[in-house]
Amino acid sequence: MTRRTPLFALFTALAAALMTVAMLGLATATSKDAAASTPPRDGKDVILNLFQWTWDSVASECTSTIGPAGFAYVQVSPPNEHVTGTQWWTSYQPVSYQIESKLGTRAEFAAMVNACHSAGVGVIADAVVNHMAADSGSGVAGSTYGQDYFPGIYGSNDFNDCETNISNYGDRWEVQNCRLVSLQDLRTGSDYVRGRLADYFDDLTSLGVDGFRIDAAKHIPATDLAAIKAQTSGAFWVQEVIGSAGEPIQPSEYTGTGDVHEFDYGRQLKGDFDGQIKNLRYIGDNKLPDGVASVFVDNHDTERNGETMNYKWGAKYVLANTFMLSWPYGSPTVFSGYEFSDNDAGVPGSTSTTVPDADCNGVFTCTQRWTEIQGMVGFHNEVAGTAVTNWWDDGNNNIGYGRGQSGYVAINNTGSSVTRTYQTSLPAGTYCDVVAASDCSVTLTVNGSGQLNATLPAYGAVAVHVGATSGGSPTTPPQTGDVSVAVYAETVWGQNIYLVGNQPELGSWTPANGVALSSASYPTWTGTVDLPAGTTFEYKYVKIDGSGNVTWESGGNRTATVGADGSLDLNDTWK
Repeated sequence: MTRRTPLFALFTALAAALMTVAMLGLATATSKDAAASTPPRDGKDVILNLFQWTWDSVASECTSTIGPAGFAYVQVSPPNEHVTGTQWWTSYQPVSYQIESKLGTRAEFAAMVNACHSAGVGVIADAVVNHMAADSGSGVAGSTYGQDYFPGIYGSNDFNDCETNISNYGDRWEVQNCRLVSLQDLRTGSDYVRGRLADYFDDLTSLGVDGFRIDAAKHIPATDLAAIKAQTSGAFWVQEVIGSAGEPIQPSEYTGTGDVHEFDYGRQLKGDFDGQIKNLRYIGDNKLPDGVASVFVDNHDTERNGETMNYKWGAKYVLANTFMLSWPYGSPTVFSGYEFSDNDAGVPGSTSTTVPDADCNGVFTCTQRWTEIQGMVGFHNEVAGTAVTNWWDDGNNNIGYGRGQSGYVAINNTGSSVTRTYQTSLPAGTYCDVVAASDCSVTLTVNGSGQLNATLPAYGAVAVHVGATSGGSPTTPPQTGDVSVAVYAETVWGQNIYLVGNQPELGSWTPANGVALSSASYPTWTGTVDLPAGTTFEYKYVKIDGSGNVTWESGGNRTATVGADGSLDLNDTWK
């Protein structure tokens, strides 16, 4: 939700804490717990958030950059009529549901959607449905409004009775019925209001919109949102629910209607890149289940209120995006906005009713054009569905990890260059370093033992994958398939279960390099791992707590053999 008061900054700056007991160990970071509600497009799921880009600019960028780079969706700012003003947050104060805004006309919006679809890119519209504008006045298309009165749309019965601002975020009723920074709060429990909002969603869907980002979802009861969505044509939702410690409203309440923004993910990225990135190995722990989590390094609110990193972090910001696009947790959104010093200021050159077209040679950050971002979007698409393998860290700010037999990433979060040999599960070959160059002018070699020698620059990274090689394809590895793993194991808070064994894919008996399993079906822990067909291997399960303490299961080593077709189901009980 767009918020512009010190009160908002106070609440959203609260650090994340433990989830409720019911969320015990919900997510680990190795495999999808469920099919994400954000549907992949041709196997792709990365969203690009083009904040305050005009419709004409988005259309052009979809064709020239977004589609070719491999993004699945572009998220655009709210398309409905809103209040006048140069500040960016005016876009989040609706006056009517006309598709006429300072970012363009209805015709331009429809043309943008068509252009993006032609480029293979879906469109997600930011939807403001919790409230209407504050006070009284007129919108960018000339519609007038007043207190509890929006002619032809809403009257006094369509707004909640509480007309004071939210002051206690520990009071569920107040958060969901009173006003957010004076914005007139809609009575979403009303059948009329629900129908009016459903009509708005369907109007945008008729123009080709594929999905919606639901602004300020936390301020609307989850049951109301479910009732509204049930009346729509069914486009998918990504919901903004800012979870904070000790508050009664939690993001987990909203997963029944779509993906939910996992704010703790961005908060942890900021903390770890300012501390020790070795902790990123557990970034999926105690957060939303993988399959419904929408993750980001920053968004238009958090880049301004200091809750997360932003473009001003420079090289560390690039590294955080590199990690997000290479680690298998949640559906990632890359943010692309504009430079700012005044948190309220809109795009330079804006008037009260217009925004200038985006200029990537000016103040717009245009992260989607950065070599590292484009390279990592390609990496993300190539390694989709593979588990983390061969984790390595130096106990501090250097990490490396593979994605099955499909890719490998190493990140150096220090001020000095680092040279070392990394163990990968990649086939031998010469690979393009996709974060160093877009034309494969920088290459790295993996030898027959899967070893990769590389020098990482200060605050730099390397990333290679089987979809980007030099001089032909790498040596074809043996046929592999997903080994399905399920083990019944009870744990205490903070413990996670890992599969460890005598194969590189199983960590070569090093617990920290094993395969982390998901607790989504607790007390049964599940996961998958790629192993060559016909492989006979030994394995055991271990428990690792947040301090790195390891508990091995008792008894001798277990043994199993992967089928000739690459399949195997492990169904075990901790012993």
